Amino acid sequence: MDSRDRSSLPPSEIMGHILSINTGIVQPLFVNSEANSQSVMSAIRKAPLSGRVMVNRLGIAGDERADMSVHGGLDKAVYLYPHEHYAFWVAARERVLHRQEPLSFGAMGENLTTEGLLETALWIGDSLEIGELLLEVTEPRAPCFKFAALMGYPQAIKHMLQSGFTGVYLKVITPAEITTRQTIRLLPGPREVSIADINRQRLKGRQRDLFP
Repeated sequence: MDSRDRSSLPPSEIMGHILSINTGIVQPLFVNSEANSQSVMSAIRKAPLSGRVMVNRLGIAGDERADMSVHGGLDKAVYLYPHEHYAFWVAARERVLHRQEPLSFGAMGENLTTEGLLETALWIGDSLEIGELLLEVTEPRAPCFKFAALMGYPQAIKHMLQSGFTGVYLKVITPAEITTRQTIRLLPGPREVSIADINRQRLKGRQRDLFP
C-alpha cells in the first residue's frame, strides 16, 4: 500500500521502521537577515549514528541542546521526522535557491528518520514501540528561525506549516537501546486530538500558498 493511504488503516496495523538515528552537538549556526549575518548556538545539525544507541528520559545519549527552554525536556525528548517528506524539501530548496542538493539523514534536525509512519496517522497520546523502547507522541514541531537557517531560506518556516510536514516530538516512557532498521509499532492512545488537527489549527489566518 502506498504511504499516502496509510492514514486509513486501523492504528494497530500501522508500522514503520527506523532509517537513521541522529544526534548533534551545540555549535554556531549562521542566521542571515537582510541587514547582516549573525550566529546563534544550536544543535539542530544532526549526524547519523551507528550501532546500538541508548535512549534515556531526556533523549538520545549524546544529543545536545543549546536552549532547553524551547528544545528538549521530557515532552520533547526525541524528534521524529518521516523520510517520505525529504523529496518535498529537495524540490522546495531547488525552487527557492535555484540549486538541487540531496538531503542526508538528520537534515531536518530530527533524532529519528523514519519510513512508513506519517503525521496523518498520529494522535497526541499515541505510543510508539521500538523493541523495548516506548515513546509517546506529544506534539508536532513548530518551526523557528533556526530551522529556516538550516534549510537556507526564510520561507522554510511557512512551507513546513502549510505542508503539515512537521514531524512529531516524543516523550520517553520506557528507556531502552535501539538500532536502525528496527520496526516501529503504533499503539493508539485516547485519540482525542490528532497531529493533523493541530497543524490545521496553526494554519488559521494563513494563506495556503506553498511557494512564494
